[in-house]
Amino acid sequence: MIDLRSDTITKPTPEMLQAMMSAEVGDDVFGDDPTVNALQDKVASLFGMEAALYCPSGTMTNQIAMRIHTRPQDEVICHKYSHVYLYEGGGMMYNSMLSPKLLEGDRGMISGEQVAESINPDDIHFPKSSLVVLENTMNKGGGAVYKLEDIQEIRKVCDEKHLKLHLDGARFFNAIVKTGENPVDYGQLFDTISICFSKGLGAPVGSVLLGTNDQIKEAKRVRKVFGGGMRQTGYLAAACIYALDNNVKRLADDHNRAIEIGKCLEELSFMDEVMPVDTNIVIGKLINGKSEKWLLEELEKSGILAVGFGKGLVRFVTHLDFNDKDLDQFTTSIRMIKD
Repeated sequence: MIDLRSDTITKPTPEMLQAMMSAEVGDDVFGDDPTVNALQDKVASLFGMEAALYCPSGTMTNQIAMRIHTRPQDEVICHKYSHVYLYEGGGMMYNSMLSPKLLEGDRGMISGEQVAESINPDDIHFPKSSLVVLENTMNKGGGAVYKLEDIQEIRKVCDEKHLKLHLDGARFFNAIVKTGENPVDYGQLFDTISICFSKGLGAPVGSVLLGTNDQIKEAKRVRKVFGGGMRQTGYLAAACIYALDNNVKRLADDHNRAIEIGKCLEELSFMDEVMPVDTNIVIGKLINGKSEKWLLEELEKSGILAVGFGKGLVRFVTHLDFNDKDLDQFTTSIRMIKD
C-alpha cells in the first residue's frame, strides 16, 4: 500500500533503530535518563530557550502548555480549525476548564489585528483572555506557513495585553525548511513551543515542550498528573535525536513530492480545486456530486490510502517512507480513476 494518510505512519530506519538500541537509559521520572536529558538540552539550545520536557505526544505538550499558562475559566484564542480545538478531544475544556475563542482566517492562520479585537474586556460576564495558540504549519490549511512578521505582530499584541503565546509546532521543521528561518527566531517570540518528532521527522514516538526553567518545572508536575511520566524512555528519545541530526533537511523532498501531487490533482476532471501546496500536505476539493468517500474507495482499490478532511475534501501527506517510485505509481493510478 502507498499510505498518504499522514506523516505519522513512518517506520524507523535501520540507522534509527540502531541509535535506539544503543541508547544509554535511566529512569526519566527521576530525571536520570541521560539520553532524554541530552534530547531536552539539544532542543532547548536549538531554540535558544531555557528548558524542555519530553512527552509521549504533541497533544500532551499542547495540553500541558495550556494548563500552565491559564487558570480555570480563562479563554484561549485560536483559529477555529486549530488542532488544539478540533483534534485534542476537547482537552482544553476538560483538562483545564478553558473556553476557546475561535477566529476565522485564511488557511487556518490569524493576525495580530484579529487577536487584538478578540480580547475580552475586564468584565465578569466574560472569561479572561489569557492565551493565544498558533499552529505552524497549519494542518487544516493544507500545511500553510505563517510569515514571521505576522507572528511578531501577534507577539506585540500579547505583550501589550499581557497574554501568553504558545506554538503548536507539530510540523514546525516543515515550516522552517520552507522559509529558511532559524528556530531561535521562534524561541524569542513564543512563551512555549511544542515540537513533534513522530511526523515528518520520522521518529516513532514523542514531542517536546519548550519554555523557561520555571515553566518546565511546572510542566513536569502536570505531565505526571496527565500520566505522561515515562521510565527508560531514552530508547525513544534516541530516535528523536537521530531525527534532528538526519531528517530535517530531507523534508524538502517531501515538499517537492507534495507539489507534484498537487499538480496532478489539478489535472483531474473530478477535482474542483487544490489548496496551495507549501509543505508536505495536499488538500483537494472534489466537484459537486462527488464525495470524499467515493475517492477514498477508488484509491484503495489501487493500493493507495488517504483521509477524508471534510465534506468533499481529501488530504494527502508526503513523508520519508514515500519515494519517487511511489509518487509515479500514485499519479498513474489516480489518473486512471473515472468520474
